[in-house]
Amino acid sequence: MANKITVVTRRNIFDFIRIERILWNGRLEETEFLSRMYDLNKMQSNDDHYSNMAGDIWQHRINNPYDWPDDWVFTDSRLNLLNCDDAVLLNFLCEMIHPVVRGDASEVNRLLQMFNQNLKSDGFEIIEKSRISNRPLFVGRKMIIGGASIIRQTAELKKMLSEEYVFQQINLMESSIENSPHIAIGLAKELIETCCKSIFNERNENYDKGWDLQKLMKETAKLLKLAPDDIPNEAKASASIKQILGSLGSVVQGIGEIRNEYGSGHGKDGTFKGLQPRHARLAVGAATTLAVYLLETHRK
Repeated sequence: MANKITVVTRRNIFDFIRIERILWNGRLEETEFLSRMYDLNKMQSNDDHYSNMAGDIWQHRINNPYDWPDDWVFTDSRLNLLNCDDAVLLNFLCEMIHPVVRGDASEVNRLLQMFNQNLKSDGFEIIEKSRISNRPLFVGRKMIIGGASIIRQTAELKKMLSEEYVFQQINLMESSIENSPHIAIGLAKELIETCCKSIFNERNENYDKGWDLQKLMKETAKLLKLAPDDIPNEAKASASIKQILGSLGSVVQGIGEIRNEYGSGHGKDGTFKGLQPRHARLAVGAATTLAVYLLETHRK
């Protein structure tokens, strides 16, 4: 497939790094940084005196540090960053702001902002995927079309559910909306299950592993005292509040049914036609809104 991140965007990013005199390798040695992504010992040498790229870098950047300019990495034909696969370029940029590579949080934020300003025009972005020692780890992906509210909700969920598994599931769910709606729908159901089970675990309460999604949601509502009957009639806007809370079960039932028919997790025959991204956005939006509401109620 042809690259979606254009040469123009790539040059803009590289030129910014050059002009601002930013060390692309951060606080690591150049070979140490590149070895995080490439096997330098298996890449060809452009110097007859050495057998691989690792030897080239040692000779021309360490032994004779002025043989190559500081920005040599952006023009080296072996790395081919101007024309490499989009995934390779995104990985390179994410490594530039990895906590091991760059310790200054303000510099990380500055680079992240610059990357995303340029990548946005081609429909890509770099986002936080998880954390290590309370520092963000990043991943590049295609932007979610029309998904600003979903992104805000899932960002809130990541704060509430900090487990690595949840980060991975939410990122996969977001990135699947456009290209694999059936996966996003399946993960939307799993997200509600994860949130409900997390609430039980944090309250040291037991749940039956045999419960289906509707039963799990019903018992979570009881645990959080969300059942409509728990709201006194004299409460302000009682009828409206009861109606909204009563609809939670319908939301869960609907997501469960959509997942069974159109989501991942069940084998499909050769004539299967899945739903469109807009349907996945509906399922993901409903699931994330419900999950945030449940967790906020639980925490407060």
